[in-house]
Amino acid sequence: MKIFPQSDALQRLPEQFFSKLVKKVIKAKEQHDDVINLGQGNPDQPTPKPIVEKLQDTANNPLYYKYPPFAGYSFLKEAVANYYQKEHGVEIDPNSEVAVLAGTKTGLVEISQCLLNEGDVALVPDPGYPDYWSGIALAGARIHGMPLRAEQNFHPDFSEINKETWQTAKLMFLNYPNNPTGAVATPELFKETIQLANEHDVCVVHDFAYGAIGFDGEKPLSFLQIPGSKEVGVEMLTLSKTYNMAGWRVGFVVGNPSVVKAIELIQEHYYCSIFGGIQEAAAYALNSDQSSVVQLVDMYEKRRKALVTAAENIGWKVQAPKGSFFAWFPVPEGYTSESFADLLIEKARVVVAPGIGFGKYGEGYVRIGLLSEEEVLEEAMKRIGELQVF
Repeated sequence: MKIFPQSDALQRLPEQFFSKLVKKVIKAKEQHDDVINLGQGNPDQPTPKPIVEKLQDTANNPLYYKYPPFAGYSFLKEAVANYYQKEHGVEIDPNSEVAVLAGTKTGLVEISQCLLNEGDVALVPDPGYPDYWSGIALAGARIHGMPLRAEQNFHPDFSEINKETWQTAKLMFLNYPNNPTGAVATPELFKETIQLANEHDVCVVHDFAYGAIGFDGEKPLSFLQIPGSKEVGVEMLTLSKTYNMAGWRVGFVVGNPSVVKAIELIQEHYYCSIFGGIQEAAAYALNSDQSSVVQLVDMYEKRRKALVTAAENIGWKVQAPKGSFFAWFPVPEGYTSESFADLLIEKARVVVAPGIGFGKYGEGYVRIGLLSEEEVLEEAMKRIGELQVF
């Protein structure tokens, strides 16, 4: 059979590091029936029942059997604006400052195609979410990594970016609460970001996927809470983590109208928006009293405590994450992130995500998800402790 060559754009796509991890997990599960998978980023709790019931209700509306508006229903954009006002005290114009996405993964890839030309530079956190790289590659642009180091609270040091890079940079990705490190943003970080973005005409994209998940009584900071943020960028918000709606694929771009317009333009050529019943259920989630979110964060905080305590009990010197549902733990001496992850699969039947999969500066760490019950997290740490590597 004839094999047709892939386009240059597809050949530029980075290798999916985690596809290797998935293969290792499958192999381990074939050999053992007690594998504990802490390497995933998929919420383990169900979508709150009232949201599911709203979808069941709306599925009977014949209006939604027709094509939805290309840009999404206005009631959903209004719900996003209400949410930002209620949760963050930010005024949003639903008509010009909100775009509806089929999940923010889509938007994070599309935005590079919207704003970057061949040879442009995108500033990307390292370690960071690998899908940032994919959109940049499809656009034919170049990546400049911004190292995130523990001694700087996993914030980028903008003084490390030279003048030439600033001149060619058109886009900057930030993500707080951070995947994979669990770090959170400060007003000072965002103020400096806005100042530099203004100075160098760089569009900022703040990935706020874990925006509802903060610990120790601290509510994560929205980029849009800082004056001047909408002048220089946008925030991407998803319902996947906040409401356990990962499979529903609903997200938003919120902020600078020119960026919102560009996203809606490219999506007119890709999609015809999301099923109307899902849009109505999503609006219901955003307009609800958020008690389910409070309970969810409380659950993650208890899991965080159980994991960190159990890790410390086996001699693993770790820092508790300040946000997100991930922990970022250092590997013991003598191991790389991948060799340590391999050891845990083979000898402890525990899966973690090697830090190198998130970038060069992810080396030396593994990412652990708080997506299992407390006793499962404790059992995983017990098994690791039996290896006596600490």
